[in-house]
Parts: sequence; C-alpha cells; structure tokens
Amino acid sequence: MKKLALNEIAKAVQGQVQAEDPDAVWLDHVVFDARQAQPGSLFVPLSGQRDGHDFAQQALDNGAVAAFWSKDPAQAPAGLALIQVSDTLAALHDLAAYYLSLIQPKVVAITGSSGKTTTKDMTAACLSVAYRVHKTQGNYNNEIGVPITILEMPEETEVLVLEMGMSNFGEIRELSLLAQPDLAVITMIGEDHLEFLKTKANIAKAKLEILDGLKEGGSFIYPGEEDLITSQLGNIREDIETLSVGLTENQDVYALDIIVDQYQTQFSSNLSPTVQLTIPVSGRYNVVNALDACAVSYRLGLSIEQIQDALANFQMTANRTAWIEGINESQVLDDTYNASPSAMKAVISNFVQVPRAGDAQQGRKLYVLADMLELGPDAGQLHASVAEVLALEDQDQVLLYGLEMEALYERLLAAGQARPDQVHYFKEDKAALIAWLENHTRHYDQILVKGSHGMGLLEVVEALRRPDIESQAKED
Repeated sequence: MKKLALNEIAKAVQGQVQAEDPDAVWLDHVVFDARQAQPGSLFVPLSGQRDGHDFAQQALDNGAVAAFWSKDPAQAPAGLALIQVSDTLAALHDLAAYYLSLIQPKVVAITGSSGKTTTKDMTAACLSVAYRVHKTQGNYNNEIGVPITILEMPEETEVLVLEMGMSNFGEIRELSLLAQPDLAVITMIGEDHLEFLKTKANIAKAKLEILDGLKEGGSFIYPGEEDLITSQLGNIREDIETLSVGLTENQDVYALDIIVDQYQTQFSSNLSPTVQLTIPVSGRYNVVNALDACAVSYRLGLSIEQIQDALANFQMTANRTAWIEGINESQVLDDTYNASPSAMKAVISNFVQVPRAGDAQQGRKLYVLADMLELGPDAGQLHASVAEVLALEDQDQVLLYGLEMEALYERLLAAGQARPDQVHYFKEDKAALIAWLENHTRHYDQILVKGSHGMGLLEVVEALRRPDIESQAKED
C-alpha cells in the first residue's frame, strides 16, 4: 500500500482525527485482525462474534499506530491515534474507494458459482506477462476481503484482478460499485446458496449485479451456454461490450481440439487456432475457466501467443483440483475448498474419465464425497442427483460423509448403481471415515475428495497425504 497521511485518510472517510500530532502519523498497511498488525498499520475494528474494538490494545502492541473508531474515544488504548467514524466497515470501503482512485488500475472483477478462484489465478498469470498485476489472495472475496485486497495493492499496480463472492442479493452489487470494474466475468451459474436465494434464476440475478458498477464502455464476459445469463442480455446497459465464452462454436471465444489427461488439459481456441494451449489441471470445465482468462487478456490487448507460457505455468490456489501423492502409493485429487452440485458433477465426470493407474489400469477409484452446504429444502434431491455421473466399476468404492449425503447413499443402493459393500456412509463420524481410508487404501488407488469447505475435508486429505511428502512440504 502506498503510504498515506492520517489526515488524508480521515478526509477520505469523512472521519474526525483524534491524535496528539496528526501530521506525524503515516500509514502503509490496513488490517482488521489485530494479530496481523505491524508498524505503520491502520487497525479497522469490525463487529463479528466479538467486537473488534476489544482487540485495539493487541493491535497497538503489534505496531498499529492508528485505528478507525466508532465507540467512545475514552475506551481506546493510550497512544493509538483515532479516526472517529460512525461505521468502521463503511469507512473501510470509503478508504478502499479513495485508494483505488489514487492508483487507477484497470479492474477485472470475477464472480460465479464455481471456477472463480481458478479463473482469477489464470487471468492474473496471463496478464502478468505485460502488466504489473495484483490479485485477490485466498478467500478475500467478500465485503471485508475485497476492500482489503484493494488496499494491499502496490502503488505501481496496473491491473487489479478481484474475486467477488456472495450468498445473497445486494452483496455483489456493493462490491461492484466499490471496485468500478473495467471488465466483469461470470464463470458459471450453479446451485450454491439456494438456501438463501431459492432458485438458480435468483442466483443468476445476484451474480449479474457485478454489472452494476461496470464502467461505461466496460466488457462483460459470460458463459454463452447458460440460458439464465443469455436471457438477460437484453436488459443490460447498451454501452457494455459483451463476449460469450464456451465449448461450442457459436460462442465468441471457444475451444478446439480438447485433450484431457490426469494432470493437464490441452486445447486451442478460435482466437488463434494454430496455437496449442496447455493448462496444468484436468477437466473440460477448467478449459472454460482458461477461455475466460483468454477473453480478458484479449480485451486488454494481449495475444494468445503472449499468454501461452503463463497459462501453462499458472499457480492455482490450494485445495482446488490438485493431485497429491497419497499413502500406500495412492494418488489423491484434492478438491476440498468448496462444492455445489454442478461443480461436484463436473469434477466427478472428469475423474471418471481419468485413466486408471497401474500397468493394466487395475487401480480402483475411490470417491470421498461430503455434504454440499446452503442448498435449502431441495438439498436431499440435489445430493441424490450426483448419482447421475457416478460410473462405478466392480472394485470402486464410494465413501459418503455428512447428514445430506444419506440421500445419495440411498439413491445408489436403490438404483443398483453400487453394491452394499461398495458404498459406505459415515453420517457424522469423520474419524471413522479417515480410519477406513487408512486401513483400506491400496497401491494404484485414485481418490477424489470433494465437499463443501465447511465439512472439513482438508483433515481427510492430510490423513491421506504421503508422510514424507508432508514433511517435505513443511520444510519448503
């Protein structure tokens, strides 16, 4: 973050300064977690399970020199300069908007029910060949994470790539109005957050809020095969340029000659049909993510030839379709960050097609699937529908974890898709699930681990990780 004066920040958020010597206070870092404070930090106390104001002393002890403050100034620790505001979260947004106006990067905003993090990582890697790029880190994609990401942007940033998440109406709109993107991307519409939004049509409507802050003449990149988006194109502003993306030739940007294997996917695109592209992840659904990155790059003046190497070597955020070496010489596909029915079906469909391991391809496929959260009253039916894409051979095994996965367990048995000795249901006993895997995983097994982040499947992945690989990772 570019260094800013205390009075400058106060003016940007319409706050009142309370400090012994305001002119002597400069800030180059903004935190909402007191543990992350360091010399030069502005601490932003937010309301959660605890009131962030209660941690002001800890922030001061860690080096913070100032804080937004919405309580009685007498309650603040001595030595901490204050900017008195009525709402600390609103002040954080106001400061982020001001800082964005100072740096003036091109802004790429990305949302979607699935694939937005992978698309963000691909897009940032591609744009980095020609621009100084700053992107969302980790899961900083909400009303707190987006302004923090903006404020962490180095002064020399030329393109800012922002991931935007949501669970209800109005949230993407607020983030879009803050970021004022030049390009907006929707990756796909799935069933996530049905508990709150009730229908996929409402989910599409909420995702389309990303256009509310799009700058005049901005570009909208969208899934051209998604009727819930294409049916709304007539309602968007006339100044917006649109670019459809997909796997069929009637899209503006589409893929050709897709070849999928276990560790990578190759394809070309109509933007430059003679250039073969490789992404270091498996799956046709990841080709669509890559096409989004290609479309953004194209809009910002880059050719497919320029981004070819960057796309082939992009680094994906952890716990998203990553193969790791497992116990007993197994292979584990870690996709534990989150899950929706559409995303789970896409990953399973690709996993089914991955060649089995072993000289005679005798290896088993093990499906470790956990609940998909926030699906509302149709959760049981949506979980059961995963059976549509499961193709089990005689030796394969399905391990289900969570209350909602009972519906899939019953569907598999009732439909005769799995024998009773092939499907195992661990209702709430994660320890028993882990014990089964530790006792039954064999050489050549390929194990898919997929479920919502809230189900804690990372613990399962760590139990499956080959011990010497884990040790090496810690050393690195």
